[in-house]
Amino acid sequence: MRSLCGRESVLTCGRADIMRVMADDSTSGFRAGQTALIVRIPEADPFVSAWRERFDPSAQAGVPAHITVLFPFLDESRVDAVVHSALADALGGHTAFDLRFERCGRFPGVLCLAPEPDTQLRRLTETIADRWPETPPYGGRFTEIVPHLTIAQGQEDAVLEKVEADLAGRLPFTAQVSSVDLIVHDGANWRQRASFTLGE
Repeated sequence: MRSLCGRESVLTCGRADIMRVMADDSTSGFRAGQTALIVRIPEADPFVSAWRERFDPSAQAGVPAHITVLFPFLDESRVDAVVHSALADALGGHTAFDLRFERCGRFPGVLCLAPEPDTQLRRLTETIADRWPETPPYGGRFTEIVPHLTIAQGQEDAVLEKVEADLAGRLPFTAQVSSVDLIVHDGANWRQRASFTLGE
């Protein structure tokens, strides 16, 4: 069984603290008005949607299969026309790109897929964090950016092994990233507020 994502040194060698925060970035302890920037990965749905509905609380809260670009972002009350315009300008400076997902990554209680290559995802995060320095990735708790797509979390190893075994025979798949979505928490669920197209 394949159990390492592309950046195995991060996912499996003593970095569970960072990864747990990142996996939790869309599932617990939220309030109405919080926002996030994500990249949707609809190409992942045939592979992970059934598992996410069962084992990833973010799916139950309305978040599609995704990779987080930045959480937390500005409070919804601050996201006005000026911010929308600035986001469009900042993200429009990045070109669309392709990703490949070929292996699962594991750390305590969590199963994810790692996008390869992840350089352009990191650059998206850095661009937004540089433009709005008051919104550092992971609330400033960690400095390293590790893009990932969460499949299951808060589960026993036996459950994760079952999911991983199912995926091992069906990967890889590829995805195209051509936009970044702004989502907002309404107190119960996450909902899309806007979508920003990447350049060509």
